[in-house]
Amino acid sequence: MRYVYALTTAIALGGAATAMTLNMPAGAQTAQNEPGAIQASVPRPGAPMSFADMVSKLQPAVVNISTTQRVQVNANPLAGTPFEMFGQQQGGRPSTQRAESLGSGFIISADGYVVTNNHVISAGQRGAVVESITVTLADRKEYKAKLIGRDVPSDLAVLKIEGTNLPFVRFGDSRQTRVGDWVVAIGNPFGLGGSVTAGIVSATHRVTGQGGAYDRFLQTDASINRGNSGGPMFDLAGNVIGINSQILSPTGGNVGIGFAIPAEQAKPVIDTLMTGKALQRGYLGVGPQPITEDIAEALGVPKGRGELIRSVEPGEPAAKAGIRQGDVIVALGGKEVTPDQTLSYLSANLAPGARVPVELIRDGKRQTVTIVMGTRPPEEQLAQFDPEDDATGPGPSGSQGPGAASLGVAVTPLTAQIARSIGVDPTTKGVVVLQVDPGSDAAGKGLRRGDVIASINRTPVTTPADLGRMVAEAKAAGRSQVLLYVQRRAGGVFVPVEIGD
Repeated sequence: MRYVYALTTAIALGGAATAMTLNMPAGAQTAQNEPGAIQASVPRPGAPMSFADMVSKLQPAVVNISTTQRVQVNANPLAGTPFEMFGQQQGGRPSTQRAESLGSGFIISADGYVVTNNHVISAGQRGAVVESITVTLADRKEYKAKLIGRDVPSDLAVLKIEGTNLPFVRFGDSRQTRVGDWVVAIGNPFGLGGSVTAGIVSATHRVTGQGGAYDRFLQTDASINRGNSGGPMFDLAGNVIGINSQILSPTGGNVGIGFAIPAEQAKPVIDTLMTGKALQRGYLGVGPQPITEDIAEALGVPKGRGELIRSVEPGEPAAKAGIRQGDVIVALGGKEVTPDQTLSYLSANLAPGARVPVELIRDGKRQTVTIVMGTRPPEEQLAQFDPEDDATGPGPSGSQGPGAASLGVAVTPLTAQIARSIGVDPTTKGVVVLQVDPGSDAAGKGLRRGDVIASINRTPVTTPADLGRMVAEAKAAGRSQVLLYVQRRAGGVFVPVEIGD
């Protein structure tokens, strides 16, 4: 489970799941929540006495999802202490261990398509590699799953298991959900197996402050704990109206505040992932920040409306439209920018290429400009790099294949946008370092986050695959080190780095 900390509480990212509508031929197997199959067995609205009949129909379509992972761990017991170097002298080298993770999901078609959260089937920590994914049904039958598609921003993933006549469920219309409606959550908390909890909808369109196109959730007091990630949330008609996704908790356990991805947001993502197409989202190319009370007073703008632009990316849609640093954008595409409807949410949900009006306040005067939406880059390219950051501190996830891992670094292709953010020439070619293992020779030689590896053994590299291939060739040739050319803001330098196991 992932956590996003805010003050003394943490939003623990849990699970997401959904079900899609399929047109079934006459005589074919029907969904577990087919209209008419649930309504007659559920209690009358407003006075539930038992959910047993409903759950017995739905639970077969809810699955447990587990992964096996290979992860490198530091064998030095003194790591992170003032005596770390002493421990290294005693031979404490990283070792490879096995790890597992558990989550939930549900089947959305009779031929075995399964929905879960992306983080349920992703590596649990840096350097880990997912080796296999297993889907276990309510009858304990196990299937090896194939990853069909994943989407990081929405935290959704689609798997496929080989089976026929499997139990499955469908999406409902989460737009009809009201505060106070009863809901039932089914999942796999703490690896205990299928568990059922019930509660009510506490809020709709809840914003958690994470930003992006999917920061709007159904809030519920139905118990959601670790392992519920990816499990479905049902209404009393048995429709999937949400995907259990997050909890707000100071301890990581349930305190009655859980969040689910609304079906209206999840289904289009799932439909796209099943077709194998890439998801495209709108992009402005700005760095916004909320309008606090003191900022509103200083700028003379209304409180709770609009967002202040702290940076504008050169050459991106906002810059081309004439938007400047210090502008306050109060509406995009005719929709107001508010704390519940953020600029990042509005922009990401617009189609690339769309021409939309942007209403802004500049120097106390309102004006409107027209912007042509760009395409949102991959998440790793949007990460902000600071060359002065701690070389081994936490950073955005990057590619760490066998080559990069054996050097103790995680890297991603260098783009013009990243180059500008780390202060190197935008025409520079190479891969940028996202993370350095503090116990590696690379860290000892001074490599740090934001460094650009332009070549290895004097051969240019532009992708993580290039780096991996060159490291493999060096190892095959019996070399114990490779020579990196590292480009920084102040210039370039050659750095010899030992190849690890």
